[in-house]
Amino acid sequence: MTFTVSNKTLSEVLTMLTKVVSSKNVLPILDNVIFKVEGDLLHLTAADPENVMTATIGVTEATGEGDFAVNAKDMMDASKNLQDTPLTFTTEENIVKISYTNGLFSLPTEKTDEFPKVMDINENEAVIIDIPEGMLQENIARTVFATAQDELRPVMNGIYFDLTDESLNVVASNGHHLVRNRLTTIKATETNRGAFILPKKPAAILKNILKKGEDTVTIKADTQRVEVTTENFTLNSRLIEGRYPNYNSVIPKANPNILTVDRVTLIAALKRTIPFANDSSNLVKVHVKMGSLQLEAEDYDFSKTATERMTCDYGGNDMTIGMKGSTLVEILDNIKCAEIEMQLADPSRAALILPAQQPDDQEILMLQMPMLIND
Repeated sequence: MTFTVSNKTLSEVLTMLTKVVSSKNVLPILDNVIFKVEGDLLHLTAADPENVMTATIGVTEATGEGDFAVNAKDMMDASKNLQDTPLTFTTEENIVKISYTNGLFSLPTEKTDEFPKVMDINENEAVIIDIPEGMLQENIARTVFATAQDELRPVMNGIYFDLTDESLNVVASNGHHLVRNRLTTIKATETNRGAFILPKKPAAILKNILKKGEDTVTIKADTQRVEVTTENFTLNSRLIEGRYPNYNSVIPKANPNILTVDRVTLIAALKRTIPFANDSSNLVKVHVKMGSLQLEAEDYDFSKTATERMTCDYGGNDMTIGMKGSTLVEILDNIKCAEIEMQLADPSRAALILPAQQPDDQEILMLQMPMLIND
């Protein structure tokens, strides 16, 4: 079997697929990428025990059909330093030779029999979501940072997709902060509703490889697996099983004290203040009063203190609330807007952080639990 493919196209696909390959695999076959030629198409597949990703590219001068497995790292290392040149693959027994304009290299191959098979989604019990690719990428990127790493509550270790009559809700929480995105143009129907928990690894993969465009992505999820299909690839992943907590119940319904402030200015002030906070707590005191916001951090063990002041739009009750500085920076980094709105009730209740102006057809809400201040 022989075929020719563009090295630039192949390298781009391999870069995407190798994000699935784990650094340490129990099954040696999972160190490999599968090459499968059918007609003038080359299907490339990579997997770990939970995820399988396949991409398809065109080939020329193909003679014969078949498949082989080749080490993913070796193939990446060989191709990434070549220019955009055609590569001609020729398979022989247990070896593949790859020739190009100025040279030739060869790699050992393995049979594909032991490679994991993709489990089909049971469409009779699946929830199906069609969503613009850029919107999915944006919501995963905005949410994945808030997932937990909790062995006792594995349901918190992923992103929760909840398709309701009003919207598609994309949610993550680690118990200390929470992100809820509402996509109001995507709604359940009588025959298509449900929810699933996407694990952190496939979420991170999708965050990095989805494009910021309007092409439609189709998500199909049954009780055990999810399949994400784009124009360029298909990712099939095992879901986290279990019941996600009622996220709406922890969101305060009435936080009457509303503060509006420039997001970039607040991030910069926090980054100047946080180094002076106690390393273990990372506590920053946020003082708000009419027209003014003040940040304070202190570490009495090392006699360090810092204070930052800035103007803001605030007309509520004077208040001092404790927040974990690094978490607040993470939240602000993931709200891409000029100004943010912080809704407060009292120092013991969660603060809500929203964009001052919501994106079209979306409602973004982030929640941060307060920290105890010992005066």
